Amino acid sequence: MYLKSLDLIQFKNHEKRHFDFSSQLNCFVGLNGSGKTNILDAIHYLSLTKSAVQSSDSLNVQHEQDFFAIKGQFELSDKPIEVRCTFELGKKKLIYQNGKALDKTSEHVGLIPLVLIAPDDTELIKGGSDGRRKFFDGLISQLDHGYLDKLIRYHHFLKQRNALLKKFAETGRRDLTLLESYDQELIGLSKYLAVRRSELLQELAPLLQRDYEEISQGQEKVTISYETEALREDFDSYFLSLRKKDLITKNSNAGIHKDDFNFQIGDHPIRKIGSQGQQKSFIIALKLGQFQIFEKSRGEKPLLLLDDIFDKLDDLRIAQLMQLISKHTFGQIFLTDARPERSKKILGELNAELRFFELSTSAD
Repeated sequence: MYLKSLDLIQFKNHEKRHFDFSSQLNCFVGLNGSGKTNILDAIHYLSLTKSAVQSSDSLNVQHEQDFFAIKGQFELSDKPIEVRCTFELGKKKLIYQNGKALDKTSEHVGLIPLVLIAPDDTELIKGGSDGRRKFFDGLISQLDHGYLDKLIRYHHFLKQRNALLKKFAETGRRDLTLLESYDQELIGLSKYLAVRRSELLQELAPLLQRDYEEISQGQEKVTISYETEALREDFDSYFLSLRKKDLITKNSNAGIHKDDFNFQIGDHPIRKIGSQGQQKSFIIALKLGQFQIFEKSRGEKPLLLLDDIFDKLDDLRIAQLMQLISKHTFGQIFLTDARPERSKKILGELNAELRFFELSTSAD
């Protein structure tokens, strides 16, 4: 599987661009603000139907324009497929496969698996639980449409239940029959989603440890543990026991939206005791584990996007990562670098088909 070409129209700072890619290594070089990251984000759109950077599609429309369009020509299981994403201000985003618009963007997720390693990934360690849940949910959703459908359903009922709790508080009247119907939906969906998350971690854990050791040449034990109430045998009664609290807080206090994932080195949170190098190595190992899970599940290597990776790693870790690339561990790779001479030196030593794209436009 690989991306043969990419066309951008009015996407961020790219008014009109066309790229033809190598099936192996592609590197975008240029000063900060030239739009390198935006190209990776466009590829992210074609895979996951959304930006990796902006929460709102409207923020990706070029300044003073009213729409953007992204088109990619892929080779998928030896068959060509065209994927197009369009968005117009005031209208909904559309995803097309070979010219046919999909009814729901979620139908497309998983067709083109992708792994992105970006500068702000350490927020998975330093940030709140919401970011960690989104990462693991995104990983499973690319593998399992059933999971994605149930996750969307869960958040729909959670939103409805919370709105109902607020209405109870405002009106002083309570429709407990309707509340109970939401309760049963959230209880059942929480159990299903928690089991799937737990299964993923069992598969990911040994991959994380092996890749961490290879990248960092360290011997520390790194682990991920999953915190959830939804796997309790008494989860049904536990959920219902919090109803009085829910009515007071006007919010749902149990369910998988309260889960967290703990990243540890040794027996301690890597957020607290891990050095910068250890944290970076952990994140890269986590993302490489994601890559291997996708490859095993699909029988094809996912796209790998490395944003500003050389600036974030010391020479040892760069060397270890490049060694993995030189073994053709990965399929098609897209990199960005603000220093062309550095990337040409590092990548030029690899036994791979390499294509450079030098950017000079302003505003990233």
